[in-house]
Amino acid sequence: MPYSNFNLKKVKDELHIGIVENPGLFDPIGEVQISELLKTLLDEQVPLAVSINTEKARSEFIISNVLAEIRRRFSNKISLFSGIEFNVDKEKDLSGFCDFIISRSSEQLMLNSPVIVIVEAKNENIIGGLGQCIAEMIAASIFNQQENNPVETIYGAVTSGTTWQFLRLRGNEAHIDLKEYFIDNPGKIVGILSSMVEQIA
Repeated sequence: MPYSNFNLKKVKDELHIGIVENPGLFDPIGEVQISELLKTLLDEQVPLAVSINTEKARSEFIISNVLAEIRRRFSNKISLFSGIEFNVDKEKDLSGFCDFIISRSSEQLMLNSPVIVIVEAKNENIIGGLGQCIAEMIAASIFNQQENNPVETIYGAVTSGTTWQFLRLRGNEAHIDLKEYFIDNPGKIVGILSSMVEQIA
């Protein structure tokens, strides 16, 4: 079963995860100064992605550029995966493809230590992607335990490219920041993602 079949109710009922709505959970994290490269790319490509208005365009022209900025900020000491098959526990239906995964390992040829999962919102429906994101975060936690590399906190994001919402999984409790963050303030989005990496790197 693909991760996209999970909604919040299915996550609660079948994976026994508590859901905590936490408005402004990541709001205290400050903005960072983005690179001139990212600024130029977003200035050129956000209007293009919005006018094309397909998930593929938003992924290629916005999301990928933001995530590549995170990798540059950490001098390529983290790895970034896109469209990777991530079959962890088929009995729990934790299998399928993930849109994006950030790993705290620098190895790019194979996935190690997944710590942040990013889900592309289907039809720009951020809420609809939250269950999928939590399922992928649970899979990442299980994967790390199986590899004898447990990570206390797994982070996640659901994004349409122009809108971002962030999550945190710790134990059997998923915290969802109900505040949405927008691409017209990329320094805030990059700041939150960078903070996630710093906390687990």
